[in-house]
Amino acid sequence: MYKNLFFKLKIIAFLLMFILIWVFLYIEITYLKVENITTNTDFDNDWINDIDDILEWARREVKNKTHYKSTYYSWWFPPENEWVCTDVLWRALKNAWIDFKKLIDDDIEKNFWNYRRIEWKADPNIDFRRVPNVDVFFKNNSLVLTNDLIPWDKENLKNWQPWDIVTFWAPQFHVAILSDKRNKNWVPYIVHSPYLYPREDDWLYYWHNNISPIIGHYRWKY
Repeated sequence: MYKNLFFKLKIIAFLLMFILIWVFLYIEITYLKVENITTNTDFDNDWINDIDDILEWARREVKNKTHYKSTYYSWWFPPENEWVCTDVLWRALKNAWIDFKKLIDDDIEKNFWNYRRIEWKADPNIDFRRVPNVDVFFKNNSLVLTNDLIPWDKENLKNWQPWDIVTFWAPQFHVAILSDKRNKNWVPYIVHSPYLYPREDDWLYYWHNNISPIIGHYRWKY
């Protein structure tokens, strides 16, 4: 008798646990899921929208394991097998036929005194590859969004969308592109080049809280 009762209680407990898991998953998928926005713009007319174009190229560099090397080049661009974190921007934008170097050089000419990383004289060889300059460019030309990043907060995370640009400050200057992938907390992945090789990873929240804080979050409508 007691064995049968114990067995029935185990079955009931199992069913209740199954129902609770199903309810939790339903709530997560239905109410907590953050939808990614996209775009209909196709700057290079290749039938691929610009966000997909940019992320596709960035992921190609992740796959190729382009080597991290911070060096000054007098011929503007680093070799194809080298990059730093800022190179992810102009190379990814180049895939959509957008000349980021020219755009930032033009903005420096117009707003010279806004650029804190210009040392008395503009240097087109390196200015577009310096994070402080990149930050000023996007501040001048983009929609400035919240720097608050709150996991599981749907309304907050709606502000964090694919192709948004994020800049980080001292002690380590850094820039990253937000991915269209999200983790279990709905925080976006980032595509960036932190150390040896470019990566697409779940480091946005970790980097913000443990390495250097986010000081800029931008959505550029070029």
